Amino acid sequence: MPRYVALLGSVNVGGNRLKMADLRAALEAEGFSDVATVVASGNVLFDHDSEPADALAARIADMVQREFGFASLVVVLDRSELSSAIDDNPFHGDGPDHGEDKFVHSIFLDGQPSMESFDALLAEHRGKGSERLALGPRVLYLDYVHGAGVSSLTGPFLQRRLGCRGTARNMTSLKRIRDKMT
Repeated sequence: MPRYVALLGSVNVGGNRLKMADLRAALEAEGFSDVATVVASGNVLFDHDSEPADALAARIADMVQREFGFASLVVVLDRSELSSAIDDNPFHGDGPDHGEDKFVHSIFLDGQPSMESFDALLAEHRGKGSERLALGPRVLYLDYVHGAGVSSLTGPFLQRRLGCRGTARNMTSLKRIRDKMT
């Protein structure tokens, strides 16, 4: 049975409190097996018979809304897709041009932004911060350089500029999740 990770947005932020034990139990009741969570921020590993990732994400999002009363963007990835989100991030790795794992993020998007909206975002942000951005397939790569907490590139700001929602994970978290997927 394939192993997946569900990355849930809006979990344990903004008043959307969710105990990971309750989330695991709800997913098991929905027919997901070998459910485990990684950190208390909406990273859920599970096994499931082959079903398209988008369908699994929609099922989990519906369950979160129904059982816990809030909307959550859910992105479902297999280990290969998760590895790509780490390995394809141009700001991750060794060398002088690469950032610190805790500041380098992959922001998983619910759609593909147009190049025009991405270019407009870059133009608008030019000269306003040291952050570095790159666009991939349904993922925004972002090096916050000095930390997300001091950046004007917040989730709502990016959503308005790119026209799609996202849920972010830094390289430290993504590597920890990938290690637990084996």
